[in-house]
Amino acid sequence: MQDPKEKHAKPPFPEQEQEVPGTEEELQPKADHGEESYKGTGKLEGKKAIITGGDSGIGRAVAIAFAREGADVLISYLSEDEDAKETAKYVEEAGRKAVLVPGDISDEAHCQKVIAKAVEEFGQIDVLVNNAAFQMARESLQEIPSEEWDRTFRTNIYAMFYLCKAAEPHMKPGSTIVNTTSVNAYKPAPMLLAYAATKGAIQNFTANLGQLLAEKGIRVNCVAPGPIWTPLIPSTMPPDQVKSFGKSVPLKRAGQPAELAPIYVLLASSDSSYMTGSTVQVTGGTPTI
Repeated sequence: MQDPKEKHAKPPFPEQEQEVPGTEEELQPKADHGEESYKGTGKLEGKKAIITGGDSGIGRAVAIAFAREGADVLISYLSEDEDAKETAKYVEEAGRKAVLVPGDISDEAHCQKVIAKAVEEFGQIDVLVNNAAFQMARESLQEIPSEEWDRTFRTNIYAMFYLCKAAEPHMKPGSTIVNTTSVNAYKPAPMLLAYAATKGAIQNFTANLGQLLAEKGIRVNCVAPGPIWTPLIPSTMPPDQVKSFGKSVPLKRAGQPAELAPIYVLLASSDSSYMTGSTVQVTGGTPTI
């Protein structure tokens, strides 16, 4: 037995800033993606999965878990080549195939390229994890550039539509889509206006698409993380917010990517066969009701 409040690093964190989108190498303290702890049991044996934002953070933890559960993984990422190669190494060490596809998913043509590459490499698509996201913290409405608002929506919700639309013809009954929303869909942070708005949209998109694809036997669910320690945090938030990150939740700490991976495995596997249009909250105790 272990006290969940003491399981991982607690704030205050070292003062730090990174360039967007951030890298695992510069993150202090290092995040836990389950490199040493995740043990697979064959829940995704033979599956072929796509994970956007699979190079780092939650995406890396999901890639490691999926591979150890028996899935081959295509890792879609923006431009963080070293992080992506590190994630691929863990996938391959698990005896599974890793495919790296860099590029900007806010562009529909690139999303179509991601899906085509998965079909070319794997012959099928069983799991699509829409995890990549962009955010920037801003103190006021006037500080938000219109281009940034557009980029946030294009990366976080447009890309989800593009990828699902391109993937659907290649997904058979039993296939799954898992989207990443956020506690911000329930309790939006004022400094994350654009990001929180997209996360609310993802929640609605998931509930709707789950109904739309049910007849085809394709399930659609999402995960709503609370504050999770990833490179996105020091690259997009003010230093004082980074220092105290996670302190405000009932468990008094940030979550680690490794603590989310089992939920993605659940939603990708047949263990969740009667779940679609659902959201699983992993918030450190922040209420979502």
